[in-house]
Amino acid sequence: MKILGAELYILPVNLRIPLKFGDQTLTSVKCARVKVLSKSEDGIIKEGWGETPLSAAWVWPSSLDYGQRESRLIEFCESIAQYFIEFYGDGHPFELGIKFISESLEDLRRSHNGTYPDQEELPHLAALVAFSAFDLAAYDAYGKLYSRSVFELFGPEFLTKDLSQYLDSEDSYKGKYPSDYLVKPEQKIPVWHLVGGLDPIDEGELNGEEPDDGYPILLRDWIRRDGLKCLKVKLRGTDLDWDLERMKKIGDISLTEGVQCLSADFNCTVNDPEYVNSVLDSIEADCPETFKRILYVEQPFPYELKDNQIDVHSVASRKPLYLDESAHDWTYVKLGMSLGWNGVALKTCKTLTGAMLSLCWAKENGMGLMVQDLTNPMLAQIPHVLLAAHAGTIMGVESNGMQFYPDASLPEQRVHPGIYRRRKGLLDISTIDGSGFGYRIQEIERELPSPISSNL
Repeated sequence: MKILGAELYILPVNLRIPLKFGDQTLTSVKCARVKVLSKSEDGIIKEGWGETPLSAAWVWPSSLDYGQRESRLIEFCESIAQYFIEFYGDGHPFELGIKFISESLEDLRRSHNGTYPDQEELPHLAALVAFSAFDLAAYDAYGKLYSRSVFELFGPEFLTKDLSQYLDSEDSYKGKYPSDYLVKPEQKIPVWHLVGGLDPIDEGELNGEEPDDGYPILLRDWIRRDGLKCLKVKLRGTDLDWDLERMKKIGDISLTEGVQCLSADFNCTVNDPEYVNSVLDSIEADCPETFKRILYVEQPFPYELKDNQIDVHSVASRKPLYLDESAHDWTYVKLGMSLGWNGVALKTCKTLTGAMLSLCWAKENGMGLMVQDLTNPMLAQIPHVLLAAHAGTIMGVESNGMQFYPDASLPEQRVHPGIYRRRKGLLDISTIDGSGFGYRIQEIERELPSPISSNL
């Protein structure tokens, strides 16, 4: 496949309720949507689409003004759009994506940071997120060229090299391809609901500023409306009493409402494993049924794993401990495992290419998998859910765009109702059909703004 051109759109979305990331609060987000034109060896031309939210609060935690971070992130997307055709190359998006991420993307990031010598550097994670929409669009186009769904493209029929060329040079990867680590997807998969740090749990936590838009506000109402069985709980990581009270209160609701699984997300705010151990031990002692329902703990410790090589075996011995923000690529997953982490959360917003490499390394080495959300709306939701369906996760997929901006995805929901509305605690992927990611984009009645960058 050869990429002929790329077009970049920016779609702004407002949250109906605030979402807290660590010490930062998100009230709006801009999504990058990318269209590429591609050509096969025999001259067939197809378009492909990719999309991701550019959540500067998550990809770039900083005291730098949010607007500045977001503007620079969009500017970096524009740089990728300009250089994408020249440096991406011709071939399979998995092989090309690996090369682009390891070579061109870092060159672009350094160049971008060089134009802002007096400001913080745009982080590697932010660069990955900016590139992910282009990466996804390339896969969508490639699938359409060869009339296959994206997750049928990872075997020797399409790839020229096995995994030993990209992962550890051990014999364990010789003759193996990403397709060897994928599972046959179920049509309905369990879905996780995010209980944000600012979300009201009961009427006593209401402040009178909640939206009156027909969607639930209180946790019990969400559980009952969507039949939820899995809750991911955001904790502070800096206030032991608050974290304990939060987990215990949500645990009590879970017991009475039939919720079966919980996870605890400390949002990278913890530096000492004993803090997490204290939370888990207190819950086990005081609320053993709640403790049993905790399926895993997510990323309590700082983003930059290489700079913060904390031994976390004590936490992982209590509950499975999953990398998220630190899992930039498979080498970080490998480092994490040496420090005691025993699972990894994948995200399409860090590129599908990178997610597939991490998936393969983690499965080969006995680590658990989860697919986590970056509150994906619109087209971004579909590759996210498909990755989870094919990955073989510890339990389904996290999906919370319907909590924070449900109306943003109404055009897509009309075509794929089971992807954008949770029913009986499940998402239904049966409407995804056709080659590429099966968006059925011609049926989605969405009017796009003018592109901010185009070389089509």
